Amino acid sequence: MKLEVREIVKSFSGKEILHAISFEVESGKAMGFLGRNGAGKTTTIRCLMDVFKQDSGHFYLNGKEFDVNSVNIGYLPEERGMYQKISILDQLVYFSKLRGATHRDAVESSNYWIDRFDLSDYKKKNLETLSKGNQQKIQIAQAFLNNPEILILDEPFSGLDPINSEIFKEVIREFVNDNKLVIFSSHQMSYVEEMCDDVTLIENGHILVNQDLASLKRQYGENRVLLTADNFSNDELVHKLSDFSPEINRNGLVLNTRGQTHRQFLEYLLQNNIEIGKYGYFEPSLQDLFVKIVGEFNE
Repeated sequence: MKLEVREIVKSFSGKEILHAISFEVESGKAMGFLGRNGAGKTTTIRCLMDVFKQDSGHFYLNGKEFDVNSVNIGYLPEERGMYQKISILDQLVYFSKLRGATHRDAVESSNYWIDRFDLSDYKKKNLETLSKGNQQKIQIAQAFLNNPEILILDEPFSGLDPINSEIFKEVIREFVNDNKLVIFSSHQMSYVEEMCDDVTLIENGHILVNQDLASLKRQYGENRVLLTADNFSNDELVHKLSDFSPEINRNGLVLNTRGQTHRQFLEYLLQNNIEIGKYGYFEPSLQDLFVKIVGEFNE
């Protein structure tokens, strides 16, 4: 399954928010949709969900015009909102039936996700009686009802503790492995880096990046290497390898090999009596990439 976003323009009160943005998302891989607050992430998603109508441009699914009503979509909006004085089972059944499930299937799906998120003891309790963390899990559960083909998660980890975050990660991985199309919108870089194969970066309504994360890291790593030594500290290595523009990184020393192959550079290190602890291509963190790419755009 492939979702294509083509030349989407959206304005509010005469001010253009999305500037003819285009990108692609494929099933079987989670795509991290990154951007600062106000960059255009949520507006893009709302246009896709037909909450807002774009001024121009199109969405395509497998080459055909995208119709939000013809596809089973699970959507976790950034602004949470459920019924505080209704039991969690009753309202999940209600949401499931709104999406076309029979009553029997709605009850089955609701019970499954209540159990999956360890909330079976609360299924007959009103939402308002639950802790904020458990309320958040119910918000998340509604996105998975009826086994959606497309899953859109807007700031999904907000309010979750580490244990519940792990449960949620496991569920997302299952959907990805089941070849579902997953869009993960967030400004929390650590979660995107852990969960996503592809990234799309938006800044001030412009798409700056739409590619797989591994190649992006290699591109911005500029074929530098990361080194640690068993017989020298990082400070000692900075002095010893000063010809290679050394930079101390939290994981070791980053070096520019000056065009040498890995074999040639490894031989040089061994000839200089450096006992290698760790060696490999340097990959900048997603946060470092984000800061660099956005900074270059805004220069």
